[in-house]
Amino acid sequence: MQLQPLTVRGASFRDSAGREALLRGVNLGGDCKLPYPYGGTNFPTDFSDHRTVSFIGRPFPLEEADDHLGRLRHWGFNVIRLLTTWEAVEHEGPGIYDEAYLDYFTEVCRKAGEYGLYVFVDFHEDAWSRMTGGSGAPGWVFEAVGLDFTKFHPAGLSHVMQLKYDYALGGRQDSYPQMTWGSNHRLSPSGIMWTLFFTGRLFTPDFLIDGINVQDFLQSYYIGAMKAVAVRVAKFANILGFDTLNEPVPGWIGKQISYRHLRPTAENPSNPRIGLALSPLDNLLAAQGIPVSVPRILRDPDTGAFSVGDEEIINPDGVSIWLPGKSCPFEAAGAYVIKDGSVAALDEDFFCKSEGRTVNAAEDAYAPLFDGVGTAIQAYNPEWAVFAELEPYSIYVGGPFPKKMPAHSVNASHWYDSSTLYTKSFNAERAYDFTTGQMLYGREAIKASYVKQMHDIAEISKTFGADGAPTLIGEFGIPFDLDGAAAYRAWQKGDRSSAPWQQHIEALTLTYEAFDELKLHGTLWNYTTSNRNALEVGDGWNQEDLSIYSVDQRENSDDPNSGGRAVEGFCRPFVRFAQGDLVRLSFAADRRVFEAEIEVNGDIEADSEIYLPHLHFGDRPVIETTGPSATVVYDSCAQCAVIRASTGRLQIRAQPETIL
Repeated sequence: MQLQPLTVRGASFRDSAGREALLRGVNLGGDCKLPYPYGGTNFPTDFSDHRTVSFIGRPFPLEEADDHLGRLRHWGFNVIRLLTTWEAVEHEGPGIYDEAYLDYFTEVCRKAGEYGLYVFVDFHEDAWSRMTGGSGAPGWVFEAVGLDFTKFHPAGLSHVMQLKYDYALGGRQDSYPQMTWGSNHRLSPSGIMWTLFFTGRLFTPDFLIDGINVQDFLQSYYIGAMKAVAVRVAKFANILGFDTLNEPVPGWIGKQISYRHLRPTAENPSNPRIGLALSPLDNLLAAQGIPVSVPRILRDPDTGAFSVGDEEIINPDGVSIWLPGKSCPFEAAGAYVIKDGSVAALDEDFFCKSEGRTVNAAEDAYAPLFDGVGTAIQAYNPEWAVFAELEPYSIYVGGPFPKKMPAHSVNASHWYDSSTLYTKSFNAERAYDFTTGQMLYGREAIKASYVKQMHDIAEISKTFGADGAPTLIGEFGIPFDLDGAAAYRAWQKGDRSSAPWQQHIEALTLTYEAFDELKLHGTLWNYTTSNRNALEVGDGWNQEDLSIYSVDQRENSDDPNSGGRAVEGFCRPFVRFAQGDLVRLSFAADRRVFEAEIEVNGDIEADSEIYLPHLHFGDRPVIETTGPSATVVYDSCAQCAVIRASTGRLQIRAQPETIL
């Protein structure tokens, strides 16, 4: 299938004919954060091979590309957020690119285009790196700034599954509870690296590496890795652009040096992260091998509510994480002093002000990175979009995007129903709204909450210049191991019906109904080809399991739905292209009725295209139109209706020929 390039025009994506495009897709995939084939967190490692690893085979070996990309196209997706990492491209050392991996990644992008899939490239990270319990940066960056990652775990300053989990025991373990990888954001190594990456010029102006400031050193190599990919894929029409950086955390900017965030306040209304409530100074002292006593933030597993636990001694053995001969650049810059065994904070506002000016994450951290990414990638294709992200959930507490965004920017914020994500349960009649702290009763109330939260995200897109920008929710999704993985047990016992997946189907249905109401673009998290129905494996990363595909459920190679989970929830009809402007769309899954409205521009010499999957409509859907004259053709093989109409407001209704 020959795809036409899409470009950002105001608040929409348009093709060369002028049609409005609606992008609905998936993240490919969760295990791309990790080396292939044995780099998943379900395998132990001490990361000593970090310079010689390979990511070739993520998201799949090339010989499997047709199978997986064909399945994604069959399910109606028309875009993928394709994951890579800085480490995948540049693991061997500064400026040394893995050319074989780049060849491989380029071929995945090309093959995606053959299957009618647009691609935007996501340089992914979580909690900075694999060595700090997440993914992203290569190991050599720690050495470059003077940190010894082999000391993070002995110092108690990292929460890493591969170093805390008993692989002989298997299953879920108290030593590494689910969804605790995010606690690494609160620990010294991540805090130090993020602060240097984003604001080294502000806070440590004299910290130089190879003669340049640490911030410029880190960002130039990060963007250099992105450029190494960009030059390879610039020739492909299906490449939409690049993500700035997945879920970036701006470090300690704006935080008082001794402040511990224990609960929402007027100055900081965000919920605290679970884990140790360390202040920047606590972190910096612990990094130097000085024990500190701090409280732990807890989350109720049933309600998700936060509380403050007992204090704990951090780094009681006094292990320094700095390499021999290296020292803390923030102490050198005058943030604090250690003298004669005593500690003093010299400047409580060290991370809040620079040269007398109050600093903030939007303008002093995110803006320079966004500008750098935009300049770099648009040198290869001036029309490429910049898919911009902030720290997750920051938009709910007033964390704005920069005032001036790069050309062709897209609001690529993430959204999850936090209640479902953290409690790993879903009830369509009763749910807790993390954003308001209120209980919701009934399907419509839950849906309204989803719509409100997503609407708030989309409203921010209006600030991206005079004409606004598209909103593409870069991540959303649900855990498939709900209720202790009850669906997996039912599968193992032989239940192949949709009954074990009804919670998942209903949660996804409500989510997509909100997407339809707001006409949002989105890429579902995620499709992982190596996913297993095993609690210690899942997506191969920190016991997470949000994949809509599992190899354990793949039983019939001739059935493209085989391996899919809760397919009825995400395989839904939508308007891929509108011959003009898309006014509205909706799908009543219980009645299998799809409706859409398009303000047709008859001067556009290209069809509207509507995906109507066999799963809901059979192979001969009944398609009715009212309004201007229109011709309708349904391509059963492509599961797609093409409609050409004259100028006017066209209303479309589709339903099965007979009850399925």
